[in-house]
Amino acid sequence: MGGQVYAQATSELWSTAGSEPARIVVARAVGLLAGRARCRLADAHRHLMRMASAQHRDVGEVAGRVIRLLDSAGAVDDRPGPETVQRLVAVALAGPGTVVPEPAPATGPTPWLSIVQGVLDALPGMAGYLTPVRGPDGTGLTDLVWAAVSPDAISPDGRCGAELLGLPVSRHYPDVLTADRWQTYQRVLETGEPADIGPLHLGDAEFTVRARALGPGLLLSWDRRDATDRSRVERLANLGWGEWNLVSGEISWSPQMYRIYDRDPGLGPLSLDDGHALTVVEDRPQLLSALEFLHRGRRADVVTRIRSGDRVKHLRIVCEAVRDGEGRTLRLYGIIQDVTEQQAGAERLAEVERDLAAEHELAARLQRIILPVPTEAIDLPGLSAAVRYLPAGDDTALGGDWYQAIPLPDDSVLLAVGDVAGHGTQAATTMAQLRHALRALAVVTSDPGALLGHLNRLTCDLERDNPELAATAVIARFDPIRGELTWAQAGHPPPLVSRSGRTAPLHRPPGPMLGVLDDAAYTSAVTPFGGDDVLLLYTDGLVESRRWGWDAGLDSVITMMDAAGSAPEQPLTDLLGRLRRANPDDDACILAVRPSMADARLAGLTPCPSAASFR
Repeated sequence: MGGQVYAQATSELWSTAGSEPARIVVARAVGLLAGRARCRLADAHRHLMRMASAQHRDVGEVAGRVIRLLDSAGAVDDRPGPETVQRLVAVALAGPGTVVPEPAPATGPTPWLSIVQGVLDALPGMAGYLTPVRGPDGTGLTDLVWAAVSPDAISPDGRCGAELLGLPVSRHYPDVLTADRWQTYQRVLETGEPADIGPLHLGDAEFTVRARALGPGLLLSWDRRDATDRSRVERLANLGWGEWNLVSGEISWSPQMYRIYDRDPGLGPLSLDDGHALTVVEDRPQLLSALEFLHRGRRADVVTRIRSGDRVKHLRIVCEAVRDGEGRTLRLYGIIQDVTEQQAGAERLAEVERDLAAEHELAARLQRIILPVPTEAIDLPGLSAAVRYLPAGDDTALGGDWYQAIPLPDDSVLLAVGDVAGHGTQAATTMAQLRHALRALAVVTSDPGALLGHLNRLTCDLERDNPELAATAVIARFDPIRGELTWAQAGHPPPLVSRSGRTAPLHRPPGPMLGVLDDAAYTSAVTPFGGDDVLLLYTDGLVESRRWGWDAGLDSVITMMDAAGSAPEQPLTDLLGRLRRANPDDDACILAVRPSMADARLAGLTPCPSAASFR
């Protein structure tokens, strides 16, 4: 389809390049760029415009530089005018039965052949321009000589492209001088009537040849008829091609087009109007808009629906138009692909996406029901507390991290953070059982070590039904009268205490993970807590990562708390907002508390010792 693209690009160039000499220069530069880069003329045209814009130069000036760089054929000023170039394209693209008047005699061979070569440089496929060799009396056709050739042209003896230039055809096809097609070539040269020849069998291959008169010579283009391979490719891609000649009314379809439209090949191809009638009513305005786009000389790419029997098919239609020098549309070339399966797949993906969104919303609701996380600070006897829950990257799965912060009957406060390994319903169920059990057990005892002992026996009992169950926890009791924190842990990361702008982890008393030993014992430790101290209880998702060690994650949190310690008036919710989990695949639950000096019972407390004393 390179010739059609060239015609379209050339027509666009006439409207953008300015004066006629500038148009010729730009057209030549575009041809050279396309030939060198082996790209479409339209792409070369856009590239040239971008070059001019980037260099802040006139497009004609940049085109001249491109020609001087890529073409050593000589000056541009003596090239044929734009009428010659337009006629050249019109002749090259003329269909069967189309008569094109003879061009004006060329002023010399070099400019003419240079223009012809520029056209062929941009054409994909095999084509060549041949000059006739006449008999002694100037009549009769004795041979043809390669004068210009497309890069993809190849002869039976293996010569290709520029290697053919200057050689007689009889050297490659010695039998052609006596073949029937030789008379066809003579007739095309004498009458100007184009001809299509084929199929021709040359060696093991089959070809079709198009012959067109072009000035004093003959323009040939030929295609190898690999019908089986081409049909296989069309079936694999589920696409076909079609050509609609708007002048003659002739329509050509590939075999796959009939399969796409479920049409009997004996009925012939559909006209544009008949194809439009099959389009789903809601999609017809979109298709008409695409056709308007084509008639303005631009490529159309649209997905539309057609009704085929009791089925609805989704078709992707990619079309280009060929126009004459006055902008009138002559032909439409289109590739049509049945994308029904792809569209169905896209709709299924959209449905999965909607399901995932619904699942995410359900998981978030369940998480809020099982573990409500307040957005504001919590007021407790002698304490102010704040909670933050950071879900894992897969936030559609329920996690097993939990917290507890409740007042006790003796005006002390129970604080806890725990972690059940894994995600999903089982982890969330175990988490809820441990959290609610802790609240119930706190009615019997407020000793952290004793409470962990009870939770351990419960976890061991649950582990019998779930052998892979693993859980950790830390429990603390704050006495606002004494200004003391009594705490114990079960295989859990140590709490952090920030005091006077310095943060350090508490030294952990012994205590195994929950559910490991039926008769495990848990020892409690005591540390002072008052003034501007801040306590941080957290799960391992905050500090533990595959990319770095536990210590590096802990140091990062300590650095953040040290910076916050320089502003003791900072709200706890702001402090927690600065923390980020170290492991995106794991949840993190964080509970931060500080003494509330508004409580009169704390007014007489003495300052706590330095941070070094609670290591």
